[in-house]
Amino acid sequence: MKFEQIPDVQKWLPFERILEKGIIKLKDSSYIKVLKVNPINYNLKSDLEKQAILNSYKNFFKSFNLNLQILIQSRKEDLNQNLKILKDNNNFKDIKEKYIEYINELNKISKSSSKVFYLIIKEYPSEKNEQLIIKELQNNFKIVKDLLLRCGNIVSEYTQENEIVELLYSFFNPNKF
Repeated sequence: MKFEQIPDVQKWLPFERILEKGIIKLKDSSYIKVLKVNPINYNLKSDLEKQAILNSYKNFFKSFNLNLQILIQSRKEDLNQNLKILKDNNNFKDIKEKYIEYINELNKISKSSSKVFYLIIKEYPSEKNEQLIIKELQNNFKIVKDLLLRCGNIVSEYTQENEIVELLYSFFNPNKF
């Protein structure tokens, strides 16, 4: 019996290589840059602040013409470590006990999760050389970052190859994170 050699999993993935400044070249010759966005807690804002935030987002989406994808990754959170820290802290004892009870109930009802937001900016192949495409993606990143900062968000840039590899791994193996 002769076995056919199965191609590596990497051949199925759309990534060709990681370039400078955290830009990824895809196998279809397009380029992407991934940004991590830590959003504000909208629910804690006043009505006036909420309106200002919504207007900032409207301006954000109106102000540029980019190929943009939003990716949301949910991660289950284990609150037991937080509970241990609270239990070991002797400040505000009565408030702390009620809060610990609340967290315990929340943990019983449903597992707590956090959301991580990513924006993927894409540049399609054209007559431009790779250096020009990298420069355009960096400029687009700066524009997006500035607009999101105006909305109150924190935007992180991935520039190191090991950060990008770990990020891509987390997309394809969400249960590991």
